[in-house]
Amino acid sequence: MTKNTQILGSATFAFLDIETTGGNPSHDRITEIGIRFWRAGAVVGEWQTLVNPETRISPFIESLTGITNDMVADAPVFEDIAEVLEKQLKDTIFVAHNARFDYGFIKAEFRRLGLLFSAKVLCTVKLSRKLYPGFRRHNMDALIERHGLEQVQRHRALGDVAAMMAFFEHALVEKGSGAMEAAIRNLLQKPSIPSNLPTDVLQNLPRGPGVYRFYGENDVLLYVGKSTNIAQRVASHFSGDHNSSRGIRMSESLRRVDWTETAGELGALLLELKQIKQLKPLFNRRSRAAKNLVSIELTENSSGYLQARLVWEIEPHRLGDYFGLFRSKKDAEKALSGIAAKNDLCNKLLGLEPDGDGPCFQRSLGRCKGACDGGEDVVRYNLRTQIAFHGLRLKTWPWKGPVGVVEHNARTGRTDILVVYNWMHVATLQEMDEIDGLSLRGQAVNFDLDSYKLVVKALMGQDGRSLKVIELDAVGAPDVLMP
Repeated sequence: MTKNTQILGSATFAFLDIETTGGNPSHDRITEIGIRFWRAGAVVGEWQTLVNPETRISPFIESLTGITNDMVADAPVFEDIAEVLEKQLKDTIFVAHNARFDYGFIKAEFRRLGLLFSAKVLCTVKLSRKLYPGFRRHNMDALIERHGLEQVQRHRALGDVAAMMAFFEHALVEKGSGAMEAAIRNLLQKPSIPSNLPTDVLQNLPRGPGVYRFYGENDVLLYVGKSTNIAQRVASHFSGDHNSSRGIRMSESLRRVDWTETAGELGALLLELKQIKQLKPLFNRRSRAAKNLVSIELTENSSGYLQARLVWEIEPHRLGDYFGLFRSKKDAEKALSGIAAKNDLCNKLLGLEPDGDGPCFQRSLGRCKGACDGGEDVVRYNLRTQIAFHGLRLKTWPWKGPVGVVEHNARTGRTDILVVYNWMHVATLQEMDEIDGLSLRGQAVNFDLDSYKLVVKALMGQDGRSLKVIELDAVGAPDVLMP
């Protein structure tokens, strides 16, 4: 056996196809599994079973696959066949057409049982793309028609397995064992790149920090992410466990990847936040812009007791007078309730009960020390209130005006100057000379909760970064607005 035919000559290929109740492995289930085992040019075994999905099969799926609820009623559930299936697939190369789908469902079924499943995976869609790059379509029906393969019972497990194996053996004859071996080795060594992307997509990606974007059909933006190593992070998307329905949907939709490099991690984080909020990618769930941020302000009532009120219009130049930033009134009131309960503060003074004559309800339960009816000393109550709210106090901007946060990447030679004012990212410059012509007066920048938290953490040294900060008094201050 020659070295370049080692895999084809010695490995066992498990050609596998499944039928399911739908396309989402998080809640849809397998109804049929079919496998044919191929080694050294010959079929060496076959295994097939219907599976009781423990849920109803819709009329559409019944019509598509021919598998009915009556057919699977007495079939084994996945748990009953899991051990046998695992033994069948052990030490084989898992081969499927659009393998992310089949592999994802198999992994999801094992995961429901508290078991892990992994295998070397070969996708025949990608194999076809590799061997026949001149063709655009590589779905099973296209392969059957293009290569004159025998018609099979489509959308049944062993029928699709037969078609997949027929393509594999046809390509082996037409392209030769050398080309086939090289293509298989190449695909097994690479991350599982979605089938609609070119196989060399990772080669051009930078190895430094920045933001990457995934696009679908018609250039719809699917996802925005950041990393200190763009190529490595994008590869991790493709070489994951294929067990997330969200990940599978995104992979199947993915058509293009692009990116923006930055000098450092802070610049990447800020750009990621900005693009998620402005561009609203379909698959990003976090960091969407809040419509109105809510904060808490402490003021004295007519008796001198500190009382809390919710505010929606925050003056950025006096951030230190506010406590907490919340995405909704409900979140702010929840925080107030927690503070009241933990510190025996008065619910009336915190705005959690209507103002009126008499003590608050919590007073009768012994959970208020009497500020609402004059039963607690004003100075004592106010001191306890200030201590209780201290951890929520917003950070006052410690510089006279905007600052430039300098990030330099020694490997790429790139330098970014992140212009920041009142904890908001205003602009990014690439050269120190650009500062001379920069004027921020008249610019409006929306105050943003996520950016505030990120920049406070970075500039106050809470995340371990050592950043060079230069004051930019001459450029003027932008108008920082609340959303």
